[in-house]
Amino acid sequence: MATSKEYYDFIMEQLSGIENVRSHKMMGEYIIYYKDKVIGGIYDDRFLVKLTKSARNLMPDAPLELPYENAKEMLLVKNVDDRQFLAVLLNAVVEELPEIKKKRLTYGSGNEEII
Repeated sequence: MATSKEYYDFIMEQLSGIENVRSHKMMGEYIIYYKDKVIGGIYDDRFLVKLTKSARNLMPDAPLELPYENAKEMLLVKNVDDRQFLAVLLNAVVEELPEIKKKRLTYGSGNEEII
């Protein structure tokens, strides 16, 4: 079952007050980025975030769920109505994620660019 447009719109509206949040649609589901890092996603009408120590501390009773078959378990965010909580949660999760690796592009002429 893919995520409904209504649920996606609701979650994105809840996150709209947080700068640097974006999404990417992939196979009927949505990857959520914050500060260019993948922090979670919307899967089957569920908002899930990566399992980090701070996310677990903020949501000690949150169940671990699979976003899709053979994926890593993620935490189910139940408190999606509380925008302030979501902002605290996203900030906590993003701080624990590794820095984004720079990509090196090589062109046919042998020139390289790091992005």
